[in-house]
Amino acid sequence: MRTPAPTLTPRYAGLLMGLALMLRCAAAQAFGFDDVAERARALAAKPYQPSSQALPAELKNLDYDGARDIRFKPARALWREDKLPFEVMFFHLGHYQTEGVRIHEIKDGNDQPIPYRTEDFDYGKNKLSPKKWGDLGFAGFRVHYPLNNNGYKDELVVFQGASYFRVLGAGQHYGLSARGLAIDTVGGKGEEFPRFTEFWIERPAADAKSLTVYALLDSKSVSGAYRFVVQPGSETVVDVKARIFLRNPVATLGLAPLTSMYLFGENQPQIGDFRPEVHDSDGLMVNSSSGEWIWRPLMNPKGIFTTSFGLPGVKGFGLMQRDRRFASYEDVEARYDKRPSTWIEPVGDWGPGRVELMQLHTPDETHDNIVAYWVPAKQPAPGQPLDFAYKLHQQGDDPQQRPPGAWAVQTRTGYSYAKLAANEVQYIVDFEGPSLKALPAGAEVKAQLSTNANGQITEANAYPNPATGGWRMTVRAKQLRPGQPLELRGFLQHDNNVLTETWSLVLPPQ
Repeated sequence: MRTPAPTLTPRYAGLLMGLALMLRCAAAQAFGFDDVAERARALAAKPYQPSSQALPAELKNLDYDGARDIRFKPARALWREDKLPFEVMFFHLGHYQTEGVRIHEIKDGNDQPIPYRTEDFDYGKNKLSPKKWGDLGFAGFRVHYPLNNNGYKDELVVFQGASYFRVLGAGQHYGLSARGLAIDTVGGKGEEFPRFTEFWIERPAADAKSLTVYALLDSKSVSGAYRFVVQPGSETVVDVKARIFLRNPVATLGLAPLTSMYLFGENQPQIGDFRPEVHDSDGLMVNSSSGEWIWRPLMNPKGIFTTSFGLPGVKGFGLMQRDRRFASYEDVEARYDKRPSTWIEPVGDWGPGRVELMQLHTPDETHDNIVAYWVPAKQPAPGQPLDFAYKLHQQGDDPQQRPPGAWAVQTRTGYSYAKLAANEVQYIVDFEGPSLKALPAGAEVKAQLSTNANGQITEANAYPNPATGGWRMTVRAKQLRPGQPLELRGFLQHDNNVLTETWSLVLPPQ
């Protein structure tokens, strides 16, 4: 005989219904990405309103050293007293940082503003009157986490300035930066720099392994909502979700932009500096949806030089610091060998478009001069949402993102015994990787090289490099018209099998 199911008394049934209603209401009211996206949509429907906040003159007139002398007091870090795995410290406005951002904590699903308080900062040697300023907001914030050991919370990620943010993995030093969006970097009437105007930081659990940050982006041409889920480790990964709304069409809509520095290196040596190379990144790597892998060495041109790869789709792209040997840099302070590579992995199909690389001249290593981003073939109509997501991989000494076959480990330029003719160049490219190690002894490997209409290949060779176990490709080519760019493309092939990524170098007009 089956036992009858128990029946609920009206009292307990009412309690359960009330509890369910409370849970549904709490879930409905919990602050999240859709709340930020709705604010972005509403902003895009109105004319852009720049910040009307006036920075006190004594802060605006600070020099670089004066601004650096204002420091947040670590003892007042958000969540320090609660001994949570993540802590947050804030940056003060002053000097170049003139527009405040508002920052909130999301606690138990609720949005709680974090006020600016003068007592949280040490103003150093500056003679200032902070009590007169009121609630200025902040210039940005940094997140700390025990990245390298359990006894100390290292800097993990920094959000400061426009839509810039920088991320670290274990054992890495700050190098290149990421941005939320790039607008009219090329092709427009001047670059527009959208900025994050407001942040919401989710309070982590006591055993949290990741931190979630929401951001509202705004500028003359666009507004947008962002969610960043930061997962620290030897390779720190940031899951980025975005929804943007254009106020009006733009010339160049750059998604997942990266900004770096290249001063000189093995493919563009500089006489007089004791350091062999100085750069945060040494190349742009691209993985097309067609399966092709491409490597473009970076350079420091005389002016502005923009190139791109038109693709049916993209599986990934990034600015990489492949050369991680200290001997390649010999800089004990800057430690360029510890600068990370950043690989962008789209989530979902981004459709056709192009990876664009903009390179500018820089006279020294204090200026970023490299920008790379994805430009979709079709941009949304004003007011219509564009949703996209990607994973940002911050990679260091551990195995980095590389093609499955073989890849270029160095690109050198110049002549040896045989001098170069007028307008002739020579490049020596070393490849390494499992596809080359698997070759049988005596395998015939060919260098497949091509050039654009402004070039003529005068010599091409491929031969084993017994010192590394890899293979070396050499190419000589003439730049037929020095006032126009020369593009060289090459890869190694065995029988009908492509062994390596495509090495692609563009020499600017001379």
